[in-house]
Amino acid sequence: MMITPTLDLERSLASQDYDLIVGFDEVGRGALAGPVMVGCAAIWARDLKPDADGELAQAAGSAASSRVSGDNGTDAGVITPNPAPYLSVPAGVADSKMLTEHRREAIFDELCSWCAAYAVGQASNAEIDEWGITYALGVAALRALNQVERDLGVGSEFGSPREGSCLTATEGKPLPSRRPITIGAILDGPSDYITKALNTFDAPDVPIPADVTTKVKGDQHCATVATAAVIAKVTRDRLMVSIAQGNPRYAAYEWDHNKGYGSAAHRAAIAEYGPTPLHRTSWHLT
Repeated sequence: MMITPTLDLERSLASQDYDLIVGFDEVGRGALAGPVMVGCAAIWARDLKPDADGELAQAAGSAASSRVSGDNGTDAGVITPNPAPYLSVPAGVADSKMLTEHRREAIFDELCSWCAAYAVGQASNAEIDEWGITYALGVAALRALNQVERDLGVGSEFGSPREGSCLTATEGKPLPSRRPITIGAILDGPSDYITKALNTFDAPDVPIPADVTTKVKGDQHCATVATAAVIAKVTRDRLMVSIAQGNPRYAAYEWDHNKGYGSAAHRAAIAEYGPTPLHRTSWHLT
């Protein structure tokens, strides 16, 4: 049974005076080859429909997509506003594992457009071997968050509405006071690997750290997390297919089909030909 995600937890965070709400989900944790990736889907709290008590500010607009290229291990997008009053759950979004590859591809652009900004951070197989998977996930998530904040212009030292580091007014509607932007995050799963990686040597300097709420099966229940999951899954799948089809040395491993996960054909190829430079050699590969 497929569960349709909601914006309930996102609205709860918005009612706690968070200005930007971001959902995170990972892909590639259990793969034998290729990077691990963490998707980050951000929405403005002001774009959420007010709750029954009117705790949320009126929306300034939802979004239309304008893709940009990221760096520092990210694939990113930033969005320009349109006149639509409030965000609703994107049509067709669900836990990425419950959607077919064809369906994920079909809704990818719409999900990117739904976000105020999005990014996919990654950690390479070499970084996974060096750091371990949990820390690699944390660094990948912070790379994504850093990209989203840069795309939205938040975190500059001297704020303005354009720069976004401080809030003063939205579409002519004054906010209560001039104050730094706050970010509330929803992370799929039981463990907060993002906060643990914050301010460590290998992690990027994130201008505004997010306060992380973990949510088991968040990709089933929270629209931002489900959106991040699909964006990350499509991004990683496309990368693995491109690698597999772009170099004959990788053909035997069938990454265009298994995306680097431990299928029987993949493990058999490792046993016959050995690991490639893209395999996680610290893992049990055969």
